[in-house]
Amino acid sequence: MTENLITTPFGAQTTAAEVLDGIDLSGRRAVVTGGASGIGRETARALAAAGAEVTIGVRDPAAGAQAAEEITPASGPGTVCAAMLDLADQTSVHAFVEAWQRPLHILVLNAGVMASPLERTREGWEMQFATNHLGHFALATGLHSALAAAQGARVVSVSSVGHVNGDVLFDDINFQRHTYEPWAAYSQSKTANVLFAVEAARRWASDLIAVNALNPGRITGTRLGRHIGDISNSPASFEATSTDVSWKDIEQGAATSVLLAASSLVEGVTGRYFEDCNEAGPHRPGVRRGVAAHAMDRQSAARLWQTSLDMLATAAPTA
Repeated sequence: MTENLITTPFGAQTTAAEVLDGIDLSGRRAVVTGGASGIGRETARALAAAGAEVTIGVRDPAAGAQAAEEITPASGPGTVCAAMLDLADQTSVHAFVEAWQRPLHILVLNAGVMASPLERTREGWEMQFATNHLGHFALATGLHSALAAAQGARVVSVSSVGHVNGDVLFDDINFQRHTYEPWAAYSQSKTANVLFAVEAARRWASDLIAVNALNPGRITGTRLGRHIGDISNSPASFEATSTDVSWKDIEQGAATSVLLAASSLVEGVTGRYFEDCNEAGPHRPGVRRGVAAHAMDRQSAARLWQTSLDMLATAAPTA
C-alpha cells in the first residue's frame, strides 16, 4: 500500500457529471457492464455526455435498448448502444468478445449481484463469484488485445466496502464444502474484484493499460440490494444512520468510476483502490472504509489469476 495516497478536488458528494466537466472523450470507445440501470447507467450516460461512444453490456436486450435511447445525448458526438452480455454465461461473454473488433479505450466492470440465495451456473460455479468476478475476468482478458490497441486504455473494477469482510476462499470458492452464506460469497467476489486490478495492473503495464478498483459507496435507488429484503438481515453499516460509509445517490455513486475511467487527474495511475474520488487508505478494524490488506496481496492476486484461468478452461464456449 503506497504511503502517498492520490487525492483529487472531488469527494463523496461529487457527481459523475462534475468529475467529467470540461473533459472531451470524442473518438473514445467505452464498454460499461450493467449499464441499463443504477450507477452503470449513470456511468454510461456521463461518458457519452463527454463525447464517448459507449456500449452497455446487458442481460435484457429490450431494457438495454430502451436505456441506451434514453441516455444517448440529444446532441454532440457521444452515443450509447446496447449489446447482449450475460456475465454468468461464458458463451455470452465469448460472443461479446468475438464481436468486438475495434480498439477499446475504457472498460468499466460494473455489473454485479449482492447477497443472493445460493444459485449455481451450469458449470457448478457459485453465482456471485461467477458473475461479479469470473464473468468480468473473462471479459477483460478476452478484450485485452482491444485494450492494448488503444494505447492508453483504462479498466475500472467496481468492488465494494464489503470486500473487507472476507478473503477469497481458495479451498472452496464454490461453497461445495462450506455452508453457503450470502454475505461471505459476496465478500469474496468483491475481494476478487480488487485482486483482479492488482494483478492486471502488473501484467498489463507494458501494454499501457491502467487497471484500478473502487468502492462506489452505499448507493440509494438501485436494484443491487434486491436480495437483502428486511434491512435487519443486512450488516449494520447498511442502515442510513451509519457513519462508516458514504451514502450517495446514483449520480454521486458513479463519480469514482468515471474519475478512474477518464479523468486526467489519475493519468498513469494503476493497481490502486479508490473511494469517494480519492485513493483509499488501509482498512482499520471497526470502520467500514479503506482497503483490506488481503485485497491488495500480490501473491493472492497472482493465485486468483491462475485459479480463474483454470476455472474458465473447464468452460469452453458452446456454439
